[in-house]
Amino acid sequence: MCVFCGSSSGSEPAYYDAAVELGERLAAADVGLVYGGGAIGLMGALANACLASGGEVIGVIPAGLFRKEVGHLGLSELIEVPSMHERKQIMYELADAFVAMPGGLGTLEELAEVLTWNQLGILSKPVALLDVGGFWDGLIDWLTGAVEAGFIRAEHAASLRTVHEPAAVLDVLAVAEVPKLHKWLDLDET
Repeated sequence: MCVFCGSSSGSEPAYYDAAVELGERLAAADVGLVYGGGAIGLMGALANACLASGGEVIGVIPAGLFRKEVGHLGLSELIEVPSMHERKQIMYELADAFVAMPGGLGTLEELAEVLTWNQLGILSKPVALLDVGGFWDGLIDWLTGAVEAGFIRAEHAASLRTVHEPAAVLDVLAVAEVPKLHKWLDLDET
């Protein structure tokens, strides 16, 4: 599962707590984690919790962001790539499902791209919002307005599942049986 989230912890302790709980739950379900490779903020909390619970964690980070996002050196695998485009492509190829937690513009951009790729048929993978404390309410309202205005089809907007607790993520995405990530690392084998 690929998780998009902030390299900051945000202003609410609930964001951090949700990242820790999601990391623990992924490990307990033997679902591998793919994420942006950072060691700080929600990224770090998520990865550290998954690793501490025995989970497999693969981070994908552009070389230019290694210092800014403070690349995590204790992962199962850290893939360093030359660009953001390659980062996203590898994350999308490795994952069977996607979750967006609270985050900033990068999180929003990654979420929007994976939703667009699903809409266009480039991907066909489930996507969810982990809407901690109503963080994503504004986006949900915007999607509703875009459907009403005729810019997004209702079925495309409805494909974005929304949950409010980390405990619901695996159920809503139906990925409890996703194989461990090491089976996918050779991207040439499909």
